[in-house]
Amino acid sequence: MIEELHDALSRPPLMLTTERLWSAYARVQATQVKGADSKRQLTDLIALVRFAIGLDDELKPFSEQVDKRFQEWIFRHNAQRTTAFTQEQTEWLRLIKDHIASSCSINRADFDYAEFADKGGLQKVWAIFGKQLDGLMQEMNETLFA
Repeated sequence: MIEELHDALSRPPLMLTTERLWSAYARVQATQVKGADSKRQLTDLIALVRFAIGLDDELKPFSEQVDKRFQEWIFRHNAQRTTAFTQEQTEWLRLIKDHIASSCSINRADFDYAEFADKGGLQKVWAIFGKQLDGLMQEMNETLFA
């Protein structure tokens, strides 16, 4: 749906790209816009829509919002567990977070993409998390995309 919105906005007569919309908000509401000089991702449309309809008080890159939610989530998750995630698990969770920030979600098929496949793909992440993997992915999808 995000790609459809992007395509619809960028076609004539509007010809609005994510960069143009972000720049317009930066000119009009500069104090409420963060990351005006950053390269835009397709997922930044989500941030634009949330800001435009008043769900967010500040316009900032979607990836920054995902990073903040991830930090809160992993801190809360580690506090609830008897043992914290290992360093290897945390590295994979960060890869998953980055994928969600650029794609809005993750599922098992996504582990075929290069950033995961180069590190062992689904087999490796399954070996690290086992049966917890699907639950963690669902929880991260819901929490980080919120």
